Amino acid sequence: MKGFDYSSNNLYFVTNCVKNNLCCFGNVISDANLGTGRDLSVHNSENPHSENPHLENPHLENFHSKNHQSYNHQSHNVVMELNSFGLILKNQIEWLENQYPYISIHNYVIMPNHFHFILEIDSSKVNANEIKIKSLSSVMGALKTTSSKQIRDFGFIDFAWHRSFHDHIIRNEKEYELISNYIDRNPQKWFEDRLFTKTQQIEFLSLTNELLYLLQL
Repeated sequence: MKGFDYSSNNLYFVTNCVKNNLCCFGNVISDANLGTGRDLSVHNSENPHSENPHLENPHLENFHSKNHQSYNHQSHNVVMELNSFGLILKNQIEWLENQYPYISIHNYVIMPNHFHFILEIDSSKVNANEIKIKSLSSVMGALKTTSSKQIRDFGFIDFAWHRSFHDHIIRNEKEYELISNYIDRNPQKWFEDRLFTKTQQIEFLSLTNELLYLLQL
């Protein structure tokens, strides 16, 4: 939002995607048949059967494409199973609270090629005269830089985030509950998600419009 102070005390809903929608953080699976499901380890959403030629870590051999097994995701709980790259991202999201004591992560989900979280900035937790409160953009920069470095060091040398991220300022309890529920339901809705399709470009405006529509219900 132009002119808004993104270091101010607020709750922020944030979404960030992997460059080119590359699926690299793990698998969406049915907990009724754990270990099966659609393999979304490391591939481009344009070609879900393609292997990534730039994985150089020998521990990543099991990240290549497997035979896809279908299941009825509407009749079972669906969960996100993180691989090593997903666990790196998980650790770095949780690291934010330790690195910046004025930040709290209320809820988050990591999906095969993107993540969502609710982040709170609360300057009352620290002495503002001693600690400079970083803006949301600076915090996201730290998250993206540190996670990218660790993922590349682990073997995915071409990993990159989408350059920009989507944010929404949460203004009331209704918005908070709706967005938190949306985060919780993300794995179940993965197969209906636009980020699971063959679309290469993320339309952040459409995400905003969808959220605004839901908030009006």
